[in-house]
Amino acid sequence: MVRLPLTPAEVERGRRLGALLRGARGDRPLVATALDAGVSPETLRKIESGRVATPAFSTVAAVARVLGLSLDALWTELHTPAAPSDVRQPVEGASDRLVS
Repeated sequence: MVRLPLTPAEVERGRRLGALLRGARGDRPLVATALDAGVSPETLRKIESGRVATPAFSTVAAVARVLGLSLDALWTELHTPAAPSDVRQPVEGASDRLVS
């Protein structure tokens, strides 16, 4: 079976998923989270870093369950266009404020 290369959108969605899971994990140890979810720590590390852009649904569901995340909320977040929150634009009198 030949796997087609990922599209840029799939790669970006994988990065966003990783960031969401990493943020939800907070200070909880990666190893404990992975073992509680039944996945290897290396798999979780790769997902969080965006190196696995399309993890198996069962893996995402298991990690989300351990972290108390709703799959509906994850889906919504991943399929909402990324906000340009990383783009800072100078605004007169408010140089530290984000503009969208």
